[in-house]
Amino acid sequence: MTDVAQRSPGSSGPQDPGTPGAPDPNRWRALSVCLAVGFMTLLDVSIVNVALPSMESSLGAGSSEVQWIVAGYALAFGLVLVPAGRVGDLYSRRLLFVVGLAGFALTSAAAGLVQSATALAVVRLAQGVTAGLVNPQVLALIQQLFTGAERAKAFGLFGTTIGLSTAIGPLLGGGILAVFGEAQGWRGVFLVNVPIGLVLLPLAWRWLPKQGRARTAGRLHLDVVGLLLLAAATVFAMLPFVLTTGEDDPPARWWFLAPGLALLAAFAGWERREERRGNQPVVAGELVRTGSFSVGALVGIAYFAGFTGIFLVVTLYLQTGLGLSPLQAGLVQTPFAIMSAVFAQVGGREVSRRGRPVVVVGLVVVAVGLGAADVVAAAVQGTAGAIALSACLAVAGAGSGLVISPNQTLALADVPRAVAGVAGGVLQTGQRVGSAMGVAATTAIFFSTLAAQGSSESVFGEALSDGLRVSLGLVLLALVLAVVDLRRRAGHHPARDGAPDGGAAGHRVD
Repeated sequence: MTDVAQRSPGSSGPQDPGTPGAPDPNRWRALSVCLAVGFMTLLDVSIVNVALPSMESSLGAGSSEVQWIVAGYALAFGLVLVPAGRVGDLYSRRLLFVVGLAGFALTSAAAGLVQSATALAVVRLAQGVTAGLVNPQVLALIQQLFTGAERAKAFGLFGTTIGLSTAIGPLLGGGILAVFGEAQGWRGVFLVNVPIGLVLLPLAWRWLPKQGRARTAGRLHLDVVGLLLLAAATVFAMLPFVLTTGEDDPPARWWFLAPGLALLAAFAGWERREERRGNQPVVAGELVRTGSFSVGALVGIAYFAGFTGIFLVVTLYLQTGLGLSPLQAGLVQTPFAIMSAVFAQVGGREVSRRGRPVVVVGLVVVAVGLGAADVVAAAVQGTAGAIALSACLAVAGAGSGLVISPNQTLALADVPRAVAGVAGGVLQTGQRVGSAMGVAATTAIFFSTLAAQGSSESVFGEALSDGLRVSLGLVLLALVLAVVDLRRRAGHHPARDGAPDGGAAGHRVD
């Protein structure tokens, strides 16, 4: 077993170029702003799910428009993460954070005021772009402002934020719908972001570090061609999944993957060319060759594909199949959020001592919870089924808390601060792509079962069971990747002197 060795912030050891001599006195205030904004932007991935029936009836949205309202946000979100991370690294993380936050508040206001489903889908794309500007800066700022045990704690808090934002969305959305009414209450789901964003804007400008750009030797170079190639590859790779609704989907949509793969190959070739020329590529070769980062990114893609799709099909089952109100549906899923928040703190603490085994244990627990939920969905209906499902989700939430923040901590352990933004962007792009794939796959299976067998309560249970099996399979894929990495590392020395940001292969956390 290989451990992640913990060093105190004051310990002697290799550090990046640009490591500050003393901790930023505003670092915890800055973190609070980052977490609040991260929570708000990630919440919009899940909070919309519970309001979908309200949107459908109010705007007359069809299944394709509903899918774009949900998945279009994730598509645009993923599209700009790496470019935003790179620009933040080169110029100013604080500036991109503030611009993205202001844009998110404006697009939230627009989303709450639209009069058609098509307009809402378009605004959601714009809203996803602004969220994508902000989020890579969050990870980069944590990497920049914190070291040692403080960094592990900060990532633990960020993991709590991810878990809460994803799982508590249905509860908050249900509460808003209960207050404002189901006919127009969905507008409040978006408009609630506006005052929060306005409060956070001046705090971000005041507390985030003014010199947010990492210092790099030589001239600054923004690889525009590389950014465009990666953006286009991301769009084509995600399109087949966001176009999947489960109801008479055209098979031709999968042809989008061909240009996506071609563009990805072109991007890789261009990046190698830029590196040979001595320029600064979008994704540095050393980042891709860092084992801890590559494994963390792959585990994140597989896990988010399995983890994110759960909540949409569970919400559809509870509201449409069992006839629960949005608030009741949210309450059923709340135990996942609570357990995820609690165990994210445990995971953030334990990963500094135990490393990759924490993630492996977490994935096993998630798999157990989802397996139990699969059995419950197929066998138990009505109120008893909802209660049993809630208990199963609580188990899965405990495991999720041990996966997200520890995996991010390990993935970024060897990443120099100078490329922290693009590294965070790559990780989060993988998460958004995985999320889009997971949502598309689980909802497609869910709707296909309903289309084939009808819409009785028992059939809704079977549809949920089928969707959960897709999620379980993706979580098991993440588990296999984590176990293979753990076995690969067995017997290796935990660190190598002189490695940036704390050692080799993700074994140490600086």
